[in-house]
Amino acid sequence: MSTRNQQLFERAQRHIPGGVNSPVRAFHSVGGTPCFFSRGYGSRVIDADKKTYIDYVGSWGPLILGHAHPEVVTAVQEAAALGLSFGAPTECEVEMADLLCTLLPSLEMVRLVSSGTEATMSAIRLARGFTGRDVLIKFEGCYHGHSDSLLVKAGSGMLTFGNPSSAGVPADLAQHTLVLDYNDAAQLEQVFAEHGERIAAVIVEPVVGNMNLIAPKQEFLQTMREQCTKYGTVLIFDEVMTGFRVGLECAQGYYGITPDLPTLGKVIGGGMPVGAFGGKREIMKKIAPLGSVYQAGTLSGNPVAVAAGLATLKLVQAPGFYEMLRQKTTLLCEGLCAVAKKHGVDFSAQSVGGMFGLYFRSSCPQSYVEVMACDKEAFNRFFHAMLNAGHYFAPSAFEAGFVSAAHSDADIAETVAAADAAFTSEHFL
Repeated sequence: MSTRNQQLFERAQRHIPGGVNSPVRAFHSVGGTPCFFSRGYGSRVIDADKKTYIDYVGSWGPLILGHAHPEVVTAVQEAAALGLSFGAPTECEVEMADLLCTLLPSLEMVRLVSSGTEATMSAIRLARGFTGRDVLIKFEGCYHGHSDSLLVKAGSGMLTFGNPSSAGVPADLAQHTLVLDYNDAAQLEQVFAEHGERIAAVIVEPVVGNMNLIAPKQEFLQTMREQCTKYGTVLIFDEVMTGFRVGLECAQGYYGITPDLPTLGKVIGGGMPVGAFGGKREIMKKIAPLGSVYQAGTLSGNPVAVAAGLATLKLVQAPGFYEMLRQKTTLLCEGLCAVAKKHGVDFSAQSVGGMFGLYFRSSCPQSYVEVMACDKEAFNRFFHAMLNAGHYFAPSAFEAGFVSAAHSDADIAETVAAADAAFTSEHFL
């Protein structure tokens, strides 16, 4: 007899491409039937078959407080009762802008949008409009949303322009994007020496979360800042994932590097669709209606979504919040590494703030090439063993994981014990 999850997946595939509204949800990378969730509370989610899991995805990062936090839910309910959308300014948008600019010194002005993709797409357009240049630098393995300029993979060799990584992206557009190796400061300097006067912007995940978690080398970020300053290039930190996830001043505060335009999302919506981009006043004044760079959105600054974000940002400012989150995430990584070592499994893990990465290799990777060398099949076996035991990790070897404030030490101990059992199976001996 088929499960309710299987029935829903079969039904979904009739009218939804692949049965999902975002590709990684389809479980293609790991195999099997995706979970259709019906409820979340604290550190846990419940699927359509009424099975409960300890959740380490957290809606891919926004749920830093856990699922259905009472204060966030109340804020949403109160805002919804006053009206779902106006398509006109509201006081809560002003409050959000003031708060973001207070918490992040790099923000002098900010524009609210509805998604991380929209934020990064708009930031790139703004950087090109501000500089009058076309060339964009991105890094192999970093993901910044699905806009055309960013769905580009590395060319055939260093210092060559990129090629489209998706059908429907014009090759001519991809030719304005240079794709470099993450964490390679020397290569970055070489590219600026050759193309510096043509480069409008560099966009980077300061901590990569979209090819699993890759921590930056300090020299890499520092070189990026220096070269952008030298050549008048706009430095865009894509903090959609890291923003208020790795610390109260985001990755830019964590590493002490100030971008020209940071983009935000996920946590600033508290589980609702909110994104933002902002930065130096002189750059932001180029955005319409002040300037000639056009950007608009009917649901930008939606009052219900902003209410969820404001409630979340209020709670993460509590003293010791990020230290507590860091300790929980470190505890998980150290516990998993310990049981893997006990059973002789080739495994490593690392964390930055409330983000973590798990790798089936002896040391944590520092680049796209090293990530791709991890044992993907071992991860898939681990994923399904943990899923069966009631622990939900990202259904891909190439995605970061997330711990929330709602995860208890007992939750983490239970997860480590399940991994201990998984590593004793014949798959890992």
